[in-house]
Amino acid sequence: MPDWSELKKIVDAHQTFVLTCHVRPDADALGSELALACLLQDMGKTVLIANPSQAPNTLEFMDEDQWVNVLGQGISVDDVLSADVHLILDTSAWSQLQGVAEVFRRTEAVKVVIDHHVSSDDLDAHNFKDTEAEATGSLIFRFARECGLPISKKAAFYLFCAIATDTGWFRFPSVSSQTYRDIAEIVDLGVEPYLVYGELYERSSLARHHLAGRVLQRITTTENGLISWTWVAREDFHETGAKPVDTEDLVNECLRIEGTKVAFIAVEQENGQVKFSFRARIGSNVAVIAEQFGGGGHTLAAGAMVPGPLEKAKQQVLEVVTNKVNDQQNLPT
Repeated sequence: MPDWSELKKIVDAHQTFVLTCHVRPDADALGSELALACLLQDMGKTVLIANPSQAPNTLEFMDEDQWVNVLGQGISVDDVLSADVHLILDTSAWSQLQGVAEVFRRTEAVKVVIDHHVSSDDLDAHNFKDTEAEATGSLIFRFARECGLPISKKAAFYLFCAIATDTGWFRFPSVSSQTYRDIAEIVDLGVEPYLVYGELYERSSLARHHLAGRVLQRITTTENGLISWTWVAREDFHETGAKPVDTEDLVNECLRIEGTKVAFIAVEQENGQVKFSFRARIGSNVAVIAEQFGGGGHTLAAGAMVPGPLEKAKQQVLEVVTNKVNDQQNLPT
């Protein structure tokens, strides 16, 4: 468990803060940023958010006040460099910071990382990490609670979004009885879970469903069903009208197949690279697979970007996944 009193000392000693999360932010990253921004503003601090890329349109509902900026769009490098403290949330990997990484390396600000991922680089920062935490949003909540900071209804909303999504709506192995106790406190602050669920999971486009149909048809199993995988080509987006964000969570459909231990989806990007998302059941480790390709994540959920073309990337990754699954299956019990 991080020593939150040390983070509180850093906060108390400084006035201006820049918050950053990983590229292609998810609801945990955004929710953690926005919740922490609320906490800091309520303490009278000046807060800016500078991310390496835009959030998906499906998460626009989280940022009604338009706090979130992309570096170079609404917030400059000079704005970031002038801050007293620069906090990185929901990642510990240089590769996940893209253009913000160079600014983070240059800054003379106090550097802080708050994260729960297993994969990690040395970012030369004060680390407040707990790899057993179910979400970075959980860490922000525990920081506030341990330090006696009041949590507004708005901050509670952001925290609920962060924790609910990164636990798969409370179904992942990371969920514990403490998770439910924390969520109960957050709900008591005025969050309405059914409204959050509707925003997150009941706004799919017809194009996404058409894309999902193609993805489901392509699911392939190997190694007697231990591995399940599928893929999306660039032309699939053009032909269905779907967007890259519409592939979110489709990898989980592969993991639904009985007997599957490791699943992945390959998504060809417009620039020719291929984004891989990995999922695993307990007993397997996909973080080590993602790390082999310069990515990272959790033991049971990770990702990486691999150079194309698509067919070559699929075969490269499948070979590594096959070797790792066979190695893990052969470990003594």
